[in-house]
Amino acid sequence: MSRTAVPPSGISEQTHERAWYESRAPRAAGPRAVLTSTALSVVALTLLAGIGVWLHQAVLIPPLAASMALIAGASASPLAQPRNVVGGHVVAALTGYLVVAVAGAGFWSAAAAGGLALGVMLLFRVSHSPAAATAVIVGLEHPPPAQFLSLLVMSAVLLVLIGLLGNRINRRHYPVYWW
Repeated sequence: MSRTAVPPSGISEQTHERAWYESRAPRAAGPRAVLTSTALSVVALTLLAGIGVWLHQAVLIPPLAASMALIAGASASPLAQPRNVVGGHVVAALTGYLVVAVAGAGFWSAAAAGGLALGVMLLFRVSHSPAAATAVIVGLEHPPPAQFLSLLVMSAVLLVLIGLLGNRINRRHYPVYWW
């Protein structure tokens, strides 16, 4: 049964009532988008893994893999925008360093840093959920700040650039906004 609904924004859209078993999830990506996104994600993360191994900083791979998944798979999301990807990781890392400066490195500091990173990212309007793991890494490992932060920024920028290429190939507009 079709009906016209007016959402709070005032923009009309066609909706229809669905049975409980019908999915409201977006349509699946086409084969080209899946292949391009997957291939570029593998290339980006392999490149970052190589750089990380070379610089003895491979611990960044988990949060960056999650960042790449957002950039390649949910590029219209606010969490995938360059401001949030780069800014979120930097703010979260700095939060981790602040926690370590106050409480020292360890499991408790890692937990506090990961939790506090969300609040700080929200304050700076750079929410990026994978970046909470960056704060956890800093809280656990306390890597040398200059080397870690420079690698982190370079890696996040590289992911955004590869995401830009992949989304252009897939004919999707990315980023929605830079800043």
